[in-house]
Amino acid sequence: MNMITNHMPTAELQALDAAHHMHPFTAQGELAEKGARVITGAKGSWLRDSEGNDILDGMAGLWCVNIGYGREELAEVAARQIRELPYYNTFFQTTHVPAIALAAKLAELAPGDLNHVFFAGSGSEANDTNIRLVRTYWDMKGKPDKKVIISRHNAYHGSSVGSGSLGGMSYMHAQGGMPIPDIHHIGQPHWYAEGGNMTPEDFGLMRAQELETAIKELGENRVAAFIAEPIQGAGGVIIPPASYWPEIQRICDKYEILLIADEVICGFGRTGNWFGSETLNIRPDVMTIAKGLSSGYVPIGGSIVTDEVAKVIGSGEFNHGYTYSGHPVAAAIALENLRILEEEKIVDTVRTETAPYLKAKWESLADHPLVGEAVISGMMGSIALSPDKANRAAFASPAGTVGYICRERSFANNLIMRHVNDRMVISPPLVISKADIDTLITRARIALDECLEQLKAQDLFKAA
Repeated sequence: MNMITNHMPTAELQALDAAHHMHPFTAQGELAEKGARVITGAKGSWLRDSEGNDILDGMAGLWCVNIGYGREELAEVAARQIRELPYYNTFFQTTHVPAIALAAKLAELAPGDLNHVFFAGSGSEANDTNIRLVRTYWDMKGKPDKKVIISRHNAYHGSSVGSGSLGGMSYMHAQGGMPIPDIHHIGQPHWYAEGGNMTPEDFGLMRAQELETAIKELGENRVAAFIAEPIQGAGGVIIPPASYWPEIQRICDKYEILLIADEVICGFGRTGNWFGSETLNIRPDVMTIAKGLSSGYVPIGGSIVTDEVAKVIGSGEFNHGYTYSGHPVAAAIALENLRILEEEKIVDTVRTETAPYLKAKWESLADHPLVGEAVISGMMGSIALSPDKANRAAFASPAGTVGYICRERSFANNLIMRHVNDRMVISPPLVISKADIDTLITRARIALDECLEQLKAQDLFKAA
């Protein structure tokens, strides 16, 4: 990576960071003591820190840098758009070319009759939009009591009060008065951790049927929508059993419940198709998008809705929007990002070449004494850490203790691999090369070896 950047010494940057910068999902005091890792540059699938280390980014930023770092084309488009029209809103019966072009392009790419886009600045904002959208939809159809949205435990749909309520993360709900009213959670299709002696197929059906039970208990006249990620991302890359989604779709169809597919992580090639809904054969009424839409180069999100939903919402005034809905610079960059994904056949290459290569390598980690399972779909994978593989056992230590140790060993070996409790997850840039995949697997194995060594030394390698 050819990069020379003049900056303050790392310790001074860390001190300034600790003094003034509040990090997301972080215990600030602990981080201040340790010192944040200062990232100063990036190219392709690689990051560079302030100490000159080259780090393989196994998480594509935060599941988002699909086309990789350092694409000059996006910088050029941004500069051109800033000079031409840096900002205008779309509130007062006005529009602009980038928003028009991006909405049309998304309608072309999205499956079925998902042809209409309401723009937001992030996935959290888009899911907040969805809460109001589905409730307004039913209100306009003369069914104002249909307000309840059903989600799943351990789902992630954002961290604003609305989107955080949709999510099923208990540690988030413990702060700030969440969940808001009329959000209901059912079980997640996490066979490895919760399936017991059931087959994955039976467990998948059982978990899907919890939706039908909830609809009956809450009252069909009160349920507006069901929201779910095709594959749970922040929950630990949980790939549902094959029986799960067909049954969910059947139930949504039977009770005329709107289906919201949260494609913030799965969208734009992550699973080897343009959308996770295509990979898992889901027919959503609303699709949440963000992250890979711009490959994280600028903040942008949105909700893509069907002709029917758009027609009903458009029959009156929808009193909702954001200053940055369809921001011209963000829209222009997103369009260029989509052009690169499409013209360079990145999604096709993932599906036919690099994802199958990564799958074989990733699944080979299952032979490690610390790994209970290794699963992957496209370019998102996870491994369960276990002290007793045969019984899919959890560790005796508090959840996340072992995962954090493994994450630290991964970082120490210049691989970004994330932990979710005691699962390790990856989501590399879609442009990752086979050589870089080899490096990722080598470093992951070293991290696992070092983690196991540490667990044994600290007497942590034992089952609950």
